[in-house]
Amino acid sequence: MPTADLPTADLMQDTTETDFSEQGRLLFAGPCDFIFASAKASDLPPIGPPEVAFAGRSNVGKSSLLNALTNRKTLARVSNTPGRTQQLNFFALGGAPDAERLRLVDMPGYGYAAVGKEKVANWSQLMRDYLKGRASLARVFVLVDGRRGVKPLDEEMFDLLDQSAVSYQAILTKHDELKRAERDEVLAATMKALAKRPAAFPELIFTSAQSGEGIAELRAAIARLIAERNA
Repeated sequence: MPTADLPTADLMQDTTETDFSEQGRLLFAGPCDFIFASAKASDLPPIGPPEVAFAGRSNVGKSSLLNALTNRKTLARVSNTPGRTQQLNFFALGGAPDAERLRLVDMPGYGYAAVGKEKVANWSQLMRDYLKGRASLARVFVLVDGRRGVKPLDEEMFDLLDQSAVSYQAILTKHDELKRAERDEVLAATMKALAKRPAAFPELIFTSAQSGEGIAELRAAIARLIAERNA
C-alpha cells in the first residue's frame, strides 16, 4: 500500500481514498491543457476553479509525475537539466473555461545550485507571492525524492508553507528505485519530519512515474480534496 498516515493524525472525515478512486480516474481522464505561465506576481491568472500546486527540489521527478497523473507524455516538459521550470505553469483540467474543474500548477524546482542567485531570489519571491492569499489554492503537493528523504531544502519549503498557512501534502517519488526495507525507512522518517507541522496533511503517498505506483491514490486524494472543498 503506497499511502501512510502520520501516527498523530486525526482525520476529520470517515471517507477513504478508495471511495474516490473512480472519481479520481474520471477527473484525470478528460482534457488537460496548458493555459497560463506566470513569471511574477502581477502575471498570475485571475482566480478561477480550485488549484493544486506541485513543488519539489530540482530533478525530483515533478514533470514526470505530472505527465503520469494526467496520462500525458509531454504535458510537463521532462528534462535532464535541473532548473528547467522557471515560472508558474498553469494547466486546466476539464477542457474549456466553462468546463474547467481544476487547475494544476507546476512550481519552479528549488535547490539547483547552478542557477544564479538573482534567479533563485526571483523564483523564491514568485512562490511566496503565489502562496500568499491565493484563495483558489486548495493544497500544495511537495514532492520528496524517496531515495534521499527529506532534506534541509524540503524543510525550508515546509517552513514556508506552514508560515503561509497553506495546506500541503508530501509525495514521495522514485518508489520503483527502492527496496521494500528502504521504502519503509523513508516513509517512517518522512512521517516523523511532518508529524508536528501545523499545515501538513497527515498522509503520505509513495509514487513512481515509471511503474504507476501511487498514481491512482494521488488522483483519488485530489478528487477527495475537491469534493470536500465544494461540499
